[in-house]
Amino acid sequence: MPESPHSTALSDQLLAAARAIRAVLGGQSLSEALEATPATLRPAAQALSFHAMRRLGHARAACERLVPRRPPERLVEALILLGLSLLEASLRQAEGAEQPPGTPIYHEHTLVHQLVEAAAADRRARPAKGLINAVLRRYGRERAALHTALAKQPEAAWNHPDWWIATVREAWPDDWQTILASADQPPPMALRANVRRIGRDALRARLGEAGLDARPVGEDGLILDAPRPVRDIPGYAEGWWSVQDPSAQRAARLLPLQDDMRVLDACAAPGGKTAHLLEHHRLRLTALDSDAQRLERVGDNLRRLGLESADVSLRCADAARPADWWDGQPYDAILADVPCTASGVVRRHPDIRWLRRADDLARTAALQARIADALWPLLTPGGHLLYATCSIFPQEGESQVRAFMDRHPEAQRLPAPGHILPGGPDDGDGFYYALLRKPA
Repeated sequence: MPESPHSTALSDQLLAAARAIRAVLGGQSLSEALEATPATLRPAAQALSFHAMRRLGHARAACERLVPRRPPERLVEALILLGLSLLEASLRQAEGAEQPPGTPIYHEHTLVHQLVEAAAADRRARPAKGLINAVLRRYGRERAALHTALAKQPEAAWNHPDWWIATVREAWPDDWQTILASADQPPPMALRANVRRIGRDALRARLGEAGLDARPVGEDGLILDAPRPVRDIPGYAEGWWSVQDPSAQRAARLLPLQDDMRVLDACAAPGGKTAHLLEHHRLRLTALDSDAQRLERVGDNLRRLGLESADVSLRCADAARPADWWDGQPYDAILADVPCTASGVVRRHPDIRWLRRADDLARTAALQARIADALWPLLTPGGHLLYATCSIFPQEGESQVRAFMDRHPEAQRLPAPGHILPGGPDDGDGFYYALLRKPA
């Protein structure tokens, strides 16, 4: 059973999750949708909707067979998709199949009844109570035959859009199945010790005193044995740590920095890498981002971690247009964590795969090239640029950097991880890093 407040009925939780799923079906991110969910329902709605996103391909294919005519009300569709994803997990568990940690499991009769109650609580879905009941009960009866048919559909079998499956398969012919399967596993919760305030070993000891087990990862990180709400972990208010994936924690260590360097963190929000840079060095740092609201989060994070200083400035501007914000003084180092499809963090944000479109890849790749070309002249001779993306698609990683070096043959490429596939030795997200040096 998912963790949820005892004061909320399961039907209320299911309805809140279905409303979030409806938002994703309409093109909104799940994070934005959940922010609009009442606080008492949000944890349960998140667990339920995340599960549905990880099983949406199978649920949608089953729905198309069981409901030939798409329901005109999208909330009804969302309730059916949620019900099918939950029912499949519950039936698999009853058969003895192991389910990912945190999978919401309910008795079949309870689940169907509560989904009908959820529909009854919303006037737009109320007329479809009978349909929802009939579809879910029919799925239980015809499940074996449906599985045989759906196994031939890649989107249903792998719970990713067809174009995404084809792109991963072409890029990683030996690993594509592992990559797609890992996206349906909840990621671990990793912390990064704020070494300005506490060492990694000392933080681990403090967590142990509070009954939280954690194992070291990387140079500053810890992976908790199980995710926890951030405010339930000792040291949040004191700024002892930040939540940051192990792959993202590599950025600050890859840039060769020294105190008093002039550094640009382009595309900085929400500020995890900005803070990590400042935790290890006293820098004259500019954190740049084009989203004012997200840039505020950078400031909030720096204040909580005790990293604010007169030498750190936040600028809201477009990294691809330096004429609008650059003061003409070159930077010793630039971190270019450029926008991308976020294909490497899909297990953490399972709605991403359903929100992206095939043509997004070319669009983001073009934007990345513009940003990299715009930032390169801002680098001092002998300076370093770290190109980073949370993507596993070569078009946004290795192919992008090779094209950059064709345009800038003077750039010297230094050792860096390149593509990091999700769920590797550090159990981190998918990422890409390339370190470039401008000749002195």
